[in-house]
Order: sequence, then C-alpha cells, then structure tokens
Amino acid sequence: MNFVTDYTEIIQQLQKLQPVRYAKTRNFINGDVSYLSPYISRGVISLAQIKKYVLQKHKPYEVQKFLQELAWREYWQRIWQNKGNAVFTDLKHMQLQTQHHYMITAVLNAATGISIIDNLIKEFYATGYMHNHVRMYVSSIICNIAKAHWLQPSQWMYYHLLDGDIASNTLSWQWVAGTLSGKKYYCNQENINRYTHTNQRNTFLDTSYEALTDAAIPSVLQQHEKIALQTVLPHSVVPVLENDYPLLIFNSYNLDPLWHKNEKANRVLLLEPTHFCKYPVSEKVLLFVLELAKNIKGLQIFVGEFDTLATKYKGQQIYYKKHTAFMHYRGVAEEYEWMFPQVTGYYPSFFAYWKKCERYLNEQYEFDFTTP
Repeated sequence: MNFVTDYTEIIQQLQKLQPVRYAKTRNFINGDVSYLSPYISRGVISLAQIKKYVLQKHKPYEVQKFLQELAWREYWQRIWQNKGNAVFTDLKHMQLQTQHHYMITAVLNAATGISIIDNLIKEFYATGYMHNHVRMYVSSIICNIAKAHWLQPSQWMYYHLLDGDIASNTLSWQWVAGTLSGKKYYCNQENINRYTHTNQRNTFLDTSYEALTDAAIPSVLQQHEKIALQTVLPHSVVPVLENDYPLLIFNSYNLDPLWHKNEKANRVLLLEPTHFCKYPVSEKVLLFVLELAKNIKGLQIFVGEFDTLATKYKGQQIYYKKHTAFMHYRGVAEEYEWMFPQVTGYYPSFFAYWKKCERYLNEQYEFDFTTP
C-alpha cells in the first residue's frame, strides 16, 4: 500500500470513490474502501468535503453506510471534545478480566501463529496502514483474548498509523474492549478466514464465540512487555516572520493546502515536542506529515512550543483551526469543517448521534437539490 502525498493526486483519488460498493465489501481486506483516511486525519481534506462530493453523485440512501462510517470519525471527535482526558481512561465501564497494562509480545513481533494476522502486522509496519476490520481483530486478540488493558496497545497502533487520529483510535479500542458499551468485540478464526480469504485452522481462535469468552489466555499470548515509543523531531531554525502579515499555524492535524491559500500570510508548520511526547508517532508517520506539508506554498517548519513561536511574532494576528489536541493555542480559532456542524454535545451512543445527523443530512440534501 503506497499513499500518494501530492494534493492533485489525492483529489484524483477522491474522485475515484465507489461509495455504493463500499457498503457491501468494506469488511473484506480487498473491499472497496476509500483509502482516504490518512488525508482526512491529517486535515488535507475534510469530512465535509467528501460528503459534499459524494452527494453530488448519489442520493443519501444510496451511500448511507459510507456516510455513517465517515460520521463515526466525527462522533469520536465530539466525545473527545466533551470528555477531554477522560477518553484515556475506561470511559463508561471498567475493562473486565484485565490481567495487565502492557503490550502483547507476540502481536508486537507479528508471531501470534494466525498467519494472516501476522502477515498484516508486518505489512502495517512497512506501510503505516491497516484495514479497519483487521484493526478490530488485532485489538480483540490483545484486549479480549490476551486480556491486556487497551491503553498501551492503542498507543502502539497510533504510533505506526499514517491515518492516526487520537480520538478515533483511542475510542475504537475502548469500543472493542467493552469500556464504551459494556460488550466486548470478539472475532474467531472462521470470521477472519471469511474476510481475509484464508482457510487456516486449529488456531486459538478456531472455536465458537461462546467458548472464546471463557477461554484461558493462550500460551502464545501470555508474554507481555512495556513498550517505549518516541518521536525524533527534525532540527529547525526560527522561522522568518513578516509582521505585516498574519501568522497561520499548521500542525500534523491541519495540512490543508487550501486554507487561506490566496492570502498573504506567514505559514508555519508547528511541531511541538510536548505534543509528540504525549502522542508519539513513528519516523514513517512523521515523514508522511512532512511530505504532505509540501503542498502548502511558503510553509516554514518550526520545532518548538506554541508559546515560543508566539513570543517571536509581533505581527497582526495568529490563526489556527480548532482541535482538541491544541487547546493551548491562542489567537483566532477557526472552526473545523464538520460534516454535521449543527450536531454538537455529547451523545451516549453513535446511533443516537447518527439519528440527529440523518435529519440534517436529508434536509440539506433536499435544499441543495431543489433550490434553484
């Protein structure tokens, strides 16, 4: 899997979307998924932009499943907005049967004995991408079969993901571990074989779901270890800023090349050591971010803290896009382009959230396509 970084090629990929086929094939590892997630997570394109494009070609009911899956990302972001750092603890229920708070060595080394899972973990390390269904398999093995707490393994996965999204990744792991709904997600070998087109037998998952819930931890999953994740940031110089122009702050979650594109401004990609200490990413992920940043003309890179940069700038105003990871920024906070900006606040379940979104979706579609 090779992800392009040129903006023109990214838009061409958007234009090749098959959202109708997505609903029927998305759970298969060779299904019609969009492969747009790295660009969504990094703010190169927005969920609202994709929704608008899809609805120019399809009626809402034709692409409901695709839009729902996009909305899950927005739903996770809204939870993080409302719950803050509580999302890094068991949010609604304690994770049951937890044996430790470490990473499973066999998963870390791609040596679980489930051939397709091991191969896809190796591919994950090489590409920075893992199919969503496979992410669920891996997290279920770690949390519900090996009985590890979800937090450190979720950090391991985020570290390697090109499309790493703090809210989506963290809360998806919680969903699998049962700390959101109270119900754990289990996979067995039959399910894995079906959706990965394999036929392996006689593994620790080759049994019924009922048997899995009460099974002892397989010997291959008993070894665990604490992992150390670190981001090595590049060296940078203090950017040259023109005080006559505003300062636009970009970061690893806002790499939108169209943001204030035609305005004269200072443009700085801010890489804060404190952010990457709290949410470390791999060298591969960091290089991907830096390549995407090349789409933004006149962009300077600054490795340092926001306050350091702000004290060096004596110009007009500082602008940035709102994001829960960067609440400490100061200046003019511009709103992220939400799919459903009207649906705010906390919803205890996705489907309560989606029900509200669906109403606005249908109303907006009817307005857009009946108004001359």
